[in-house]
Amino acid sequence: MHQKGPSRWVVLVVLCVSLLLVAVDATVLHVAVPAVTEDIKPSGIELLWIVDVYPLVCAALLILFGTLGDRVGRRRILLLGYALFGVASALAAFADSPHVLIAARALLGVGGAMIMPATLSILRQVFPDRRERALAIGVWSAVAAVGAAVGPLLGGFLLEHFWWGSVFLVNIPLMLVSLPVGRLLLPESTGDRDGPWDVVGALMAAVGLFGVVLAVKRLGSGHPPFDPGTALALLGGGGLLTAFVRRQRRRTHPLVDLRMFARPAFSTSVGCIVLAMLALVGLELIAAQYLQLVLGLSPLETGLRLLPLTIAAMAAGLVGSHLLHRFGPRRMVSLGFCLTAFAVVLLTAMGRQDNAGLLLAGFVLLGFGLETTLFGAYESMLSEAPASSAGGAAAIGETSYQLGAGIGIALLGSVMNAAYTPGLSSVPGVPSSASAAAGHSLGEAYEVADRLGGSSGEALRHAARDSFVHGLHVTLLVSAALLVLGAVMALRLPRGMECGGAAAEVPGPREAKTAAPVRAESVR
Repeated sequence: MHQKGPSRWVVLVVLCVSLLLVAVDATVLHVAVPAVTEDIKPSGIELLWIVDVYPLVCAALLILFGTLGDRVGRRRILLLGYALFGVASALAAFADSPHVLIAARALLGVGGAMIMPATLSILRQVFPDRRERALAIGVWSAVAAVGAAVGPLLGGFLLEHFWWGSVFLVNIPLMLVSLPVGRLLLPESTGDRDGPWDVVGALMAAVGLFGVVLAVKRLGSGHPPFDPGTALALLGGGGLLTAFVRRQRRRTHPLVDLRMFARPAFSTSVGCIVLAMLALVGLELIAAQYLQLVLGLSPLETGLRLLPLTIAAMAAGLVGSHLLHRFGPRRMVSLGFCLTAFAVVLLTAMGRQDNAGLLLAGFVLLGFGLETTLFGAYESMLSEAPASSAGGAAAIGETSYQLGAGIGIALLGSVMNAAYTPGLSSVPGVPSSASAAAGHSLGEAYEVADRLGGSSGEALRHAARDSFVHGLHVTLLVSAALLVLGAVMALRLPRGMECGGAAAEVPGPREAKTAAPVRAESVR
């Protein structure tokens, strides 16, 4: 069903409100962690699960609910997601123990996994014309950027006036409005209903993705690759995903039509999303540490310094449709990667002294370049997928987004540690045990330096700060190399847009050879 007239833009507003909630919830808890720790006193492991279980569960279930929406109705899954998100928010707000809060955050992850692919696949259905859909995706991705930035600011405001549970309670009135409005305004749409839904395949994908994402997160938090828990999660998850791919290739009616990956535009778009997120999340994490630990800014000042990145990303989302029409997917995504790589190289001029102008220019270029890349990649991926598989395609896009973010933290964090640690091995007057402890992180190095005191402590503090800045420069250069790789990869995308209602469904003569064998969608 395709919406006619202005009502489809009202549908876009409803979908954007859904996305805003999910995006805000991913980051709103970060500032509440100290208050949560003081109140319900979780252990270190429990606190880690309170923070991580939401993105873990969400990433694991995206394919399951994306493909289920294609089968039973995308609006139905979306509305169920709204209801579950509201219930889980109330449970989290009034949690009186770590275990209850972990369970509530896991339920929020289930609700998020129901909402995210449904918003993109309904958007794909409601905007059949590619030009209008590009504009809608631009608005959608700008809202995603706003949500990620608003989370910590909203959380900080609520914590100043209320208790920590209020960061979850704010979801409930929005869900109470979204449920009836969504039921009234959103069109129901389904994909290919031929054959039974592959329940076993859906569970294999969910458990496999959970294992891989968990392993990547453990690597990102400093666990060695051969740590038993990390290795088991990685091997088990990877094995299940391999078995899932083999199972889908054998089935007459697969859960995910893997033949979509035979289309260069689709597979290239997915690869570009992974590379762009890999660079963004790792850089944001390291930039936040640099601003607080090297320059000595407060958390609020750090948030304000990073705000230009979000504003630039919003601007890129809003002008993305115009850029796509003018340059086409190939040049847009490739230029976006090049602009981001230039911004990253520019930021290597960061040193021990604050340079506000340099940081502003670097973050603006970084935000604009990455959002341009993500916009072009998402739009190409969603337009290349058949409408009948929109939910599965959207789920693949969201999963690649989450995996790219996790891999970015693990990979760039490892590069950072490898470049940072050697600089602390032989600081004059500092015992080897203290040097080893200081090599774990800059924050720990400062603690060790305070304990040592005197000239030894001061020498360790200076060495740690210099080593961190060196590590930052090495990490930025590795990121730039990955971004240049992305720019080269983007050259496989189509040169121009084929606009019109049928553009995404019917291959033109130029694509006939590619499309024929495969016939049978955070931003952030």
